[in-house]
Amino acid sequence: MKERALTNRPVERRSEHRKQVHQYYSVEFSINGLDLPYQFKIWNIASTSMCVLVREDSDILPRLKVGDTLNMKYYSTDSVYPSDYLQTAIIHVTKNDQGRFKGHYLVGLEIQESQH
Repeated sequence: MKERALTNRPVERRSEHRKQVHQYYSVEFSINGLDLPYQFKIWNIASTSMCVLVREDSDILPRLKVGDTLNMKYYSTDSVYPSDYLQTAIIHVTKNDQGRFKGHYLVGLEIQESQH
């Protein structure tokens, strides 16, 4: 008779399927002091990170600070899903001086709240 191995892995008990970050196409957010919200395409440069590209001459760039958390509106790649508002932290602002993103800053984003 074989014994069963026990694991400490938690069992997912949600009845709904959670959307993954890569299912978002774009993000929109507002910054105090600017009249209009800004919308950016999401770039998944690595499997664990997402970022937006901001032109180096954009009015929003000087207002984006690492560590700030903003309520951002995420748009899904699938029109069946509604947009989601998620608390998101800015984790890096990196200038790119070469390649296809020359003249832009990569702004790294990290969703702070659980996805529904």
